[in-house]
Amino acid sequence: MEKAKANFKGLIPFVIFIVVYLGTGLYFQLKGTSMAFYQLPSPIAIVCGIISAFFLFKESVNEKFETLVKGCGNSDIIIMCIIYLLAGAFAAVTKKIGGVDATANLGLSYIPIEYITAGIFVITSFISTATGTSVGSVVAIAPIAIELAEKTQLSLPILLAAVMGGAMFGDDLSLISDTTISATRTQGCRMKDKFLANVGIAIPAAVITFILFFIFGRPETIIPPQEYNYNLLKIIPYIFVLVVSLMGVNVFVVLTGGIFLSGAIGIYYGTFSFIGLAREIYVGFNNMNEIFLLSLLTGGLAALVTKAGGIQWILEKVDKFIVGKKSAQVGIGILVALTDFAVANNTVAIIINGPLAKKISQQHGIDKRRVAGLLGICSCIAQGVIPYGAQMLILIGFTKGLASPFEVLPYLWYQQLLLLFTIISIYIPYYRYFLKHHSPMEEMV
Repeated sequence: MEKAKANFKGLIPFVIFIVVYLGTGLYFQLKGTSMAFYQLPSPIAIVCGIISAFFLFKESVNEKFETLVKGCGNSDIIIMCIIYLLAGAFAAVTKKIGGVDATANLGLSYIPIEYITAGIFVITSFISTATGTSVGSVVAIAPIAIELAEKTQLSLPILLAAVMGGAMFGDDLSLISDTTISATRTQGCRMKDKFLANVGIAIPAAVITFILFFIFGRPETIIPPQEYNYNLLKIIPYIFVLVVSLMGVNVFVVLTGGIFLSGAIGIYYGTFSFIGLAREIYVGFNNMNEIFLLSLLTGGLAALVTKAGGIQWILEKVDKFIVGKKSAQVGIGILVALTDFAVANNTVAIIINGPLAKKISQQHGIDKRRVAGLLGICSCIAQGVIPYGAQMLILIGFTKGLASPFEVLPYLWYQQLLLLFTIISIYIPYYRYFLKHHSPMEEMV
């Protein structure tokens, strides 16, 4: 695609998308609707932006439609969408066989109750990293955490913060989360390299968070140990995906292998038949429909906006505030975080800012793996603190009025420390130790 002349008019369709999405959320929020920012499906908001582009831009309808289709059919977009489907299938099948419950119960069986808050943080971190879903991790662990808080007189806000922190830890670092898939595909780097770029930032934040929960999260009442049933075999698919992904195996092979491994375990235990396995795989596909369509349509809208000069306009404005690599990284982080505050979805924020971040990184010579890492981390920090995000809304919903998001916010130590270490990594770039040991590659593995 040829370089377009900068033009704010080219950016208007993206602005319309955000205004429609944000405005609808605020409207339902004022009406007191549950999950207000998730009432309007995001692909419909994107369609509003696409329609406006057809009215605003000068080319013929056929030319604009051709640009839209080329954007939707971009190889990176298609690969990202297929990975979404496979990740959804793996999550659905593994959950069906009891993998999430087995993982949670295994951790609870071996963690002393006096250290349960720190333990909940670790368990949620592992589940979210293994499954690639922060929302799913909250759904799995929050009810257990709330029950423990009632029995032990633990501080409920601190325990909820442990769940929230663990969920966002995995959302960022997981090799199969939609956050990682979006960040790496938009930058053209490997999932493994994005993991290595972020682990040096996330682990110190997680370790200090663990210590804080260990010190301040002790219960007033010690209850007798409880028995939790678990099956180690049902945890193996998660370990398989984590280990094999880090070995550098192609992501399609990893996820397909994980699906078949989970399926074999499910058939062995009689959880489902071959036909039942096929249905669960399809359930997983359906679970990813919204993000699949959003990614596809966003690719098309991005192509229209880029051709009309919208992206170039932002680049020229942002460049006025960027004086080098450090300020460029800060700029990328702020852009994706602000977008997340607006749309309340970190994957959407990454998809919107991915092409722009790539251009900024190319202009200022920033490693693409670093950029993918910044997109993931900064979007997860924002998503992990907004009171109207899906994770927080579901978490607070389980309490049935016993806690509010604003009671939990002060104890979101992991998100606060992650922000601190991200800033440190920009000005004291110790993360280069991880980057220099892995040569840049264009393919996704």
